[in-house]
Amino acid sequence: MNNKSIKVLFLGETWAVTKIHTKGFDVVKLGGFDDYSVYLKEALQDVDDIEIDHIPNHDILRSFPEKQEELNAYDVLIVSDTGRNTLTMYSDMFTMPMGPDRLEMIRKFVHDGGGFVMAGGYVCYQGFQGKGNYHGSEIEELLPVNISKLDDRVEKTEGMKPKVTNPDHEILEGIPADWPAFLGYQSLEAKEGSTVLAEANEGDPFITIWSYGDGRSMAFASDLAPHWGIDFVEWDYYSKFWTQTLRWLSKR
Repeated sequence: MNNKSIKVLFLGETWAVTKIHTKGFDVVKLGGFDDYSVYLKEALQDVDDIEIDHIPNHDILRSFPEKQEELNAYDVLIVSDTGRNTLTMYSDMFTMPMGPDRLEMIRKFVHDGGGFVMAGGYVCYQGFQGKGNYHGSEIEELLPVNISKLDDRVEKTEGMKPKVTNPDHEILEGIPADWPAFLGYQSLEAKEGSTVLAEANEGDPFITIWSYGDGRSMAFASDLAPHWGIDFVEWDYYSKFWTQTLRWLSKR
């Protein structure tokens, strides 16, 4: 692990967009690309001891570290809106073997001392129609929560404010208990031995942490970007929360 800056590998939070506009007799097809990783990257760009490398979803198949030692060069791994298939598959699926098991690489990375956080979203945890598909995976093993077999989203169109349950933890030091509202989150189950820092208003764990082997992991049950986190990214304490999270996960 790096002894100077906290080296963070941030996966996902991007997607390609295809639109079809029907304007009377005419049909116009449009393309685009959205990158919501900028909310976190820009919030932390002036934090001197944090260095972020970002891999967008479309590039993970070919740019994820190929060897365990390359992954171990990082201190913390963030996965946000990146499904299990994207981490499992390779660009060339007609080669035997395709390549190392990336989920097992991540499990070993954390077990041997790395930090890990999964943020919520439509293709994280189990996700929309089960497309996240992390139930039963090595990622579920290292996380402090159990993941449902089913679509685990809880949509809160009226907004839901998390309830802080462990305000004295160093991750929440100097952060008020009055959090912004979120438009949704994942329904998760805290594992025995984990610590819940905040709950959703149904009592579901919202921020959950624990130690796994020599490393640490966090389950953040909602989005670190819009749409669920539309007010979160504008919060005065957004940067402070993620700075203190990354420092805790990296044991700094």
